[in-house]
Amino acid sequence: MRPFNFSAGPAMLPEAVMRQAQSEFLDWQGTGMSVMEVSHRSPEFMALAHHMEATLREIMQIPDNYKVLLTHGGASLQFAGVPLNLAQQGDVVDYLNTGVWSTKAIKEASRYAQVNVVAKADTTIPDFESWQLSDNAKYLHICSNETITGVEFQEEPAVSVPLIADMSSNILSRPIDVSKYGVIYAGAQKNIGPAGLAIVIVREDLIGQARTETPTLMNWQTYAENESMFNTPATYSWYLASLVFDWIKEQGGLQVMAEVNQRKAARLYEVIDQSELYVNKVDPRYRSRMNVTFTTQDDELDKQFIAEAKAAGLLSLKGHKVFGGMRASIYNAMPEEGVIALAEFMQQFEQTHRKAG
Repeated sequence: MRPFNFSAGPAMLPEAVMRQAQSEFLDWQGTGMSVMEVSHRSPEFMALAHHMEATLREIMQIPDNYKVLLTHGGASLQFAGVPLNLAQQGDVVDYLNTGVWSTKAIKEASRYAQVNVVAKADTTIPDFESWQLSDNAKYLHICSNETITGVEFQEEPAVSVPLIADMSSNILSRPIDVSKYGVIYAGAQKNIGPAGLAIVIVREDLIGQARTETPTLMNWQTYAENESMFNTPATYSWYLASLVFDWIKEQGGLQVMAEVNQRKAARLYEVIDQSELYVNKVDPRYRSRMNVTFTTQDDELDKQFIAEAKAAGLLSLKGHKVFGGMRASIYNAMPEEGVIALAEFMQQFEQTHRKAG
């Protein structure tokens, strides 16, 4: 059995997807070439691209008045892309700061617009009534799941301006109402596929507003008018993303993903809450279903946990350097067996430590 990879990203892919990619690596669809070698303008690859978008639209129930853009640079490039496409110099934009990724987005947006931070916290989501929203903001930006701390929105805030969401670490983990958002963007390396690709789902009326100095390959209109192929796209990433979308559909869609993900997260949080050793610092109302963070509150014991877990085939559990402790990223591809194995290891480790103490 392969080890269980709890990395926050690049994260594990579904085994069935990896095996299919392996079987097709040298000869894709009888072409005699790898999909990496096929022209992105060929009929075969264009068919893949159309199938990929159609499948994503189906599983996310994306309305017809939204464009799906496949961009370069990962989600972090959209930290600049959002204000460049939606705000002119001097415009006010609202941002909620719930952690490291929100902070990075705010820093980048500050280069191009006047940023108003409506509220700030790192282990909870402040009550909506406390947010200091601007009267004239062009949009409100949130990070729907902070990967490092493990804080996740459970529902969308209701605002009158376009809601922009960085969903890099929880996209495709559960059904959402896309129509509540102006823009959703996400890096691929957690629930979609290999690193490098980003997906931007944008309402059509928000395209075509980019400021004149916006680089061509950061202008959403460029992607919308060229089927995301103004230049050569990341073809292998597109291919693997397409396989992942097919896999999600075969599993039963996002409702099934949500049910499985809820069970996985609940199992780990149950171990933590019943433990005298482990602590989760996140407000229970906003605990992430994708990134479960915990600590023993002893740095040396944390290191011992990580080392023994690795020896047991439970990989990449070290927490981010900013937050410390441990982090179990349990995206769609993490099977329930992996979570069960981790939960049992956590209980055994605590028993051993208690006896040793």
